[in-house]
Amino acid sequence: MAECGASSSGSSGDSLDKSITLPPDEIFRNLENAKRFAIDIGGSLTKLAYYSTVQHKVAKVRSFDHSGKDAEQEHETPYEISVQEEISARLHFIKFENTYIEACLDFIKDHLVNTETKVIQATGGGAYKFKDLIEQKLRLKVDKEDVMTCLIKGCNFVLKNIPHEAFMYQKDADPEFRFQTNHPNIFPYLLVNIGSGVSIVKVETEDKFEWIGGSSIGGGTFWGLGALLTKTKKFDELLHLASKGQHTNVDMLVRDIYGGAYQTLGLSGNLIASSFGKSATADKEFSKEDMSKSLLHMISNDIGQLACLYAKLHNLDRVYFGGFFIRGHPVTMRTITYSINFFSKGEVQALFLRHEGYLGAIGAFLKGAEQDNPNQYSWGENYAGSSGLMSTSPELYPMQRNRSGTFDLLEMDRLERPLVNLPLLLDPSSYIPDTVDLTDDAMARKYWLTCFEEALDGVVHRAIASQPDAMDAAERAEKFRQKYWNKLQTLRHQPFAYGTLTVRSLLETREHCLNEFNFPDPYSQVKQKENGIALKCFQRVIKSLDSLGWEERQFALVKGLLAGNVFDWGAKAVSDVLESEPQFGFEEAKKKLQERPWLVDSYGEWLQRLKGPPHKCALIFADNSGIDIILGVFPFVRELLSRGTEVILACNSGPALNDVTYNESLIVTERIAAMDPLIQCALKEDKLLLVQTGSSSPCLDLSRLDKGLAVLVRERGTDLVVIEGMGRAIHTNYYAALCCESLKLAVIKNSWLADRLGGRLFSVIFKYEVPAK
Repeated sequence: MAECGASSSGSSGDSLDKSITLPPDEIFRNLENAKRFAIDIGGSLTKLAYYSTVQHKVAKVRSFDHSGKDAEQEHETPYEISVQEEISARLHFIKFENTYIEACLDFIKDHLVNTETKVIQATGGGAYKFKDLIEQKLRLKVDKEDVMTCLIKGCNFVLKNIPHEAFMYQKDADPEFRFQTNHPNIFPYLLVNIGSGVSIVKVETEDKFEWIGGSSIGGGTFWGLGALLTKTKKFDELLHLASKGQHTNVDMLVRDIYGGAYQTLGLSGNLIASSFGKSATADKEFSKEDMSKSLLHMISNDIGQLACLYAKLHNLDRVYFGGFFIRGHPVTMRTITYSINFFSKGEVQALFLRHEGYLGAIGAFLKGAEQDNPNQYSWGENYAGSSGLMSTSPELYPMQRNRSGTFDLLEMDRLERPLVNLPLLLDPSSYIPDTVDLTDDAMARKYWLTCFEEALDGVVHRAIASQPDAMDAAERAEKFRQKYWNKLQTLRHQPFAYGTLTVRSLLETREHCLNEFNFPDPYSQVKQKENGIALKCFQRVIKSLDSLGWEERQFALVKGLLAGNVFDWGAKAVSDVLESEPQFGFEEAKKKLQERPWLVDSYGEWLQRLKGPPHKCALIFADNSGIDIILGVFPFVRELLSRGTEVILACNSGPALNDVTYNESLIVTERIAAMDPLIQCALKEDKLLLVQTGSSSPCLDLSRLDKGLAVLVRERGTDLVVIEGMGRAIHTNYYAALCCESLKLAVIKNSWLADRLGGRLFSVIFKYEVPAK
């Protein structure tokens, strides 16, 4: 946030100044519930961190009290829904210029009501300078924390909790940012912090790190020498000059000495042989721009070579750069990247961090929150409350820029349990959940952004309809519309704003925005109704399946799974049918399916496998409520159980679209067990286990799953994974490699996607995969 208030979703200026457009309470959100603070004060920017408790609405489901009566006759629906208030934890990080520190502290003091702390953790060079001011304004004692310890704690935290935190920078590429997938083990790595000087730190574990080297030639050198050479006193102005300069007017190149390349040593003619070499002999004035560019190259090359030497000395290939010198500036990232590539011959990568400016503040906060042990939990970035990376090209979207690459606001929500990798991933370090990278694929990006824009009216309508008794539902829904629309426009111009752009991230951003305006589950009543209808058909479907011969039944079960998957309110082609044809049911859905051979068809291999010994344990990731889980998934589960296979049924922890949630699955299973002795027996004997995924997304990231699920998968010796649904098996995990057998199946309910995959609407994907031995 430039000057304490600019949001990269379109606002600019200083919110504590008369020229601002973003009110302070949108910057210091939920301040009345702030519990603890930390602050990192640098030379020109202050980074504030605080922890708050957030009250929000959640949709709860509960079985009716049967009281010995037939609930089927009493109630059309299988359970009741209530909306309740819940409290969760949130971390807020805000960046503003030191010029506004007094105004910001005054605003915090005026709105501080429930803080539990009497101490504020402080780090950074300015912590001492502003200590008295902070204590006087906030009436909190300031505890100073070690800068490097805070920096590393913060770095570990973002690398573990924020997917696509680290990126490579490529100036002339489209896009400029290339994000790295989260590595399951972030250690060891090299952190090169370029402030006034350079510190090079080897980080081996959460608490073990070692300063292994450094240099006195760093950001301060660039600033100091730049000021002497150009009489320009501001760091950002120096970088602006450097971005316009030609270093070859000042630097002596290899070709200036040898007339071309130096073939013997394999040196290019364009290589710098001597920084500022021409200024010694040329009798002329050099421009400020050219001198700034030469100085920037000289210092960046020196740092890059040093970093490479230390990386190779310690056998490290991950080097993260941060500090005042970097700070998201495209010019410095470009020169550092070039230097690292040159000196390492491409063996070492220069990596930068989206939230590099907040590392110290995060670390200071963690130092003060050790009684809560934040590392016991996993945290997730809240896209509704965070602003994103900005383009380094001002001409792309001039209204969004104030300072290049500045990340303004960051909010993170505490998740209920730690999230971990699925133990069955073949290679967790190379696993990429998403099938299509929209940051990279301009055509796909344009389509999906338009698709989400066009669906917005329907989502707003659904949100209002889900809360008929709420007087302010329409007003809140309109605020949701505006917020999500703004996010989509930001992503049109800056697709890399929140890391790699995918269909999954677009869906998750929408869910975050809905929750922001207290629409916890717009589809709760739709799911309730559809679950009730499907439960009434369950016994008839089972009776029909049981009347078939073995081979005929296996195909009917698969066809039922696929037909159930048609009932997806998130797909426009389906929601249009469901809205206009209320009688559309299970049999109608079967008729919609593509005839065999399917678009991807491994059914023959699956049938052969079923003629062999039973699987030990199957993990099934379920998709939609109603017909999908009750008439599609449960008959399939029942067949596996009858073969002697244990089943772990995994459903979303929180709501998204009409996906079945874990709590809904408990009630649905209880109702099915009352009708089906096989299911009832399996539940009693722990052969059918219901678990939550840890996710509230229509898609599935197998590297961020509930730890309890992962433990169960290991304990039960799971040897089959079934992933159903377009979001879970096509948008994500289509190429996911597992170390056990897997079934990925879905019906394509989007005509553009069907065309992209070489099929048509309602084409079938049935992928049975066996890992290579």
